[in-house]
Amino acid sequence: MRPNQKLILIFGFLMIPFLAASQGCSDAGFCTMGAMKPSQDFNKNTPLKLRSISLGLYEGQSNTSAIIRAGLLDFGLTINGQYDLQVKVPYMNVRGNLGSTSGIGDISLSLTKNLKSNPEFDIMGTVGAKIPTNRSDMTVSGREAVLPMYYQTSLGTYDIIAGASFINREWLISAGYQQPIIHQNENTFRADEDLWDWYEGGMDYVREHNEARNLKRGADIMMRFERNFRMSRFNFNVGLLPIYRITKDQGLDENDEYVELEGTTGLALSALAGLNFKFNVFSSINLIYGHRITDREYNPDGLTRKHVINLNYTYNF
Repeated sequence: MRPNQKLILIFGFLMIPFLAASQGCSDAGFCTMGAMKPSQDFNKNTPLKLRSISLGLYEGQSNTSAIIRAGLLDFGLTINGQYDLQVKVPYMNVRGNLGSTSGIGDISLSLTKNLKSNPEFDIMGTVGAKIPTNRSDMTVSGREAVLPMYYQTSLGTYDIIAGASFINREWLISAGYQQPIIHQNENTFRADEDLWDWYEGGMDYVREHNEARNLKRGADIMMRFERNFRMSRFNFNVGLLPIYRITKDQGLDENDEYVELEGTTGLALSALAGLNFKFNVFSSINLIYGHRITDREYNPDGLTRKHVINLNYTYNF
């Protein structure tokens, strides 16, 4: 290994303690789908594998006490040599001062096609969808109180997704769009209800950011700028992930009428870093961290994180 490669690798591991206590992207899931996902391989000498399976572990700290953990199953299949189908299923477990929930999270489906390929770069396009697994109305165990969105395992919406990416040995640049089209969110959390008299402390942030009955989430656009430093087996990358909510979230008011929620549009910008190690042409392990730079003023969807860790093992066959 050359001296400059060793310095890059050492720098990557030194970044871990700093980033592990940081903020991840305020993302509804599409920044890791198809053409938009991070740490993509670019090696024209590697034989094409028709199937892949990835097992992942995720941990995130919300802006409240809730800690979100998930096991991720990600399956990929190449169809007719030109389409890549991705199915991603998370199993969520959320624990915090208000209670705990667990269950299968929203299911992601995407189809990616290589639009242009040559020895220097690839351009890929993706279409996809997210499918809710419940109506975001999970309650405190043994009580009737519906938990806020930070504790829910589903966003309660059917979403359509589209995106594209440019990738070469040094750079990955991608863009994506996510639009909720069918809203089944029936979250009725209200911080001022008598149901919460038993809970002491920690409700100030929830009252300020989380009252949005039957939430209708707005549309998001994202971009990923990732610089890769590729070695024979290691890949270290750093980048930026801006996500902009372009339409306001909506929630039911006291008259059971939908109103737009001020402060829900705007930019959520994160700095990212990752390490990837290839054991051989069949298997690899990937570690990703995120650090928030800025966020939206008001976040009733519960997606904002203080701390994000993603560890994935992938096997290609």
